Amino acid sequence: MSALAQQKSPRRAALASWIGSALEYYDFAVFGTAAALVLGPIFFPDDSDAAGILKSMMVLGVAYVVRPLGALLMGPLGDRFGRKFVLMLTLFMMGVATFAIGCLPTYDQAGIVAPILLVLCRVLQGLSASGEQASAISMSLEHSHDHQRAFTTSWTLHGTQFGSLLATAVFLPFAALPEEQLLSWGWRVPFWLSAFVVVAAWIIRRRLEEAPRFTETREQAVVSVHRVTPLGQVFSSHKRAVITVALCAMVNTVNMVFTTFSISFATKGHGIESSTMLWVPIASNGLSLLAIPLWALLADKVGRKPIFAAGALVAGGLMFPYLHAITEGNIPLVFIFGVLMHGAFYSMANGIWPSFYGEMFPTAVRVTGLALGTQIGFALSGGIAPAAATALAGDNLASWVGPAAFTAAMALLASLVALSTRETGKLTLVDIDNTKS
Repeated sequence: MSALAQQKSPRRAALASWIGSALEYYDFAVFGTAAALVLGPIFFPDDSDAAGILKSMMVLGVAYVVRPLGALLMGPLGDRFGRKFVLMLTLFMMGVATFAIGCLPTYDQAGIVAPILLVLCRVLQGLSASGEQASAISMSLEHSHDHQRAFTTSWTLHGTQFGSLLATAVFLPFAALPEEQLLSWGWRVPFWLSAFVVVAAWIIRRRLEEAPRFTETREQAVVSVHRVTPLGQVFSSHKRAVITVALCAMVNTVNMVFTTFSISFATKGHGIESSTMLWVPIASNGLSLLAIPLWALLADKVGRKPIFAAGALVAGGLMFPYLHAITEGNIPLVFIFGVLMHGAFYSMANGIWPSFYGEMFPTAVRVTGLALGTQIGFALSGGIAPAAATALAGDNLASWVGPAAFTAAMALLASLVALSTRETGKLTLVDIDNTKS
């Protein structure tokens, strides 16, 4: 075994990436669930149910809209000062912002100041998330053995699903509280609980070292006479890869419509109990915890493209029967189609994209390129999807066809773009670094 291989720590890197992603998506999922159920009457009390939900979804989207700006800030930091530096910085940014949301005054207490503060906290969450995931994926990819890169990096997304599962499970007992208690204090507790995850993540991440491939690349850059900034390199040589990743990341529309819009669609538009609907993502995320590493193992054998494209296509198509089942009030079918769509097939694309996207960039600019591409895609899908689906559902949240068609179209786009890219599964990171753009 080479000295380079001996210094790799794939298990430790995967664990550090997993717990940070769990925190990030715990925070995002808590906010998404709260936006669907309680933030409307708390921060926009003078609006109708549909208008309040729409405004809550727009605030939800703020974090996604600012993520490309965060990528411009955090990506170069990760490539210049190291993945670990950004991982520690974003960890505390996300934790502080989430805890602060639980401390905010309501509209009745502070007037217009309350929703303004809510938006500012979401901005901080968005800036944090833009650097967190790209740095975590880059760290785990560069610590991976070449024949297990999809599997090792998949634990980053495994962490996101665990965080989403945890957030929904934590919110479940509070959603069952009497409305007065839920709106007065119950909604705050899930935000405060993120502090425990921050502490656990800090303990694990502080012992993680940079991957040898990154250290070697950075040392070469330091002695280079014609050194170009990571951002400059991405814009000059890797624009196509950034655009490709951004378009592939539109598959996130499936996730956003499922985890945010469909809850308000079911509870406010079609009278299904919120406690019932919250069990759907719990069941789905439970399955995804098994599916993601298994799909990743398969991708290490057959390649990234077929797994990603098939998952995106089927998941987008299943949004039609899922939303239709909600309008019919058919709870068994809601669970069957929801779990299949999100837990089984969305996990195909979701578990593969860390390696698929990360391998489109060389080590020297991986965090910058990955952050820019993913955050532009997430800004478009996360910033637009919940509000667009809500608008397409109509004033009474009655129509399911428009939201389903919108979701399927975005998933089809992601699938077609993925199929147009080169396959990198059998290349080494050295091969990728030496490939001319």
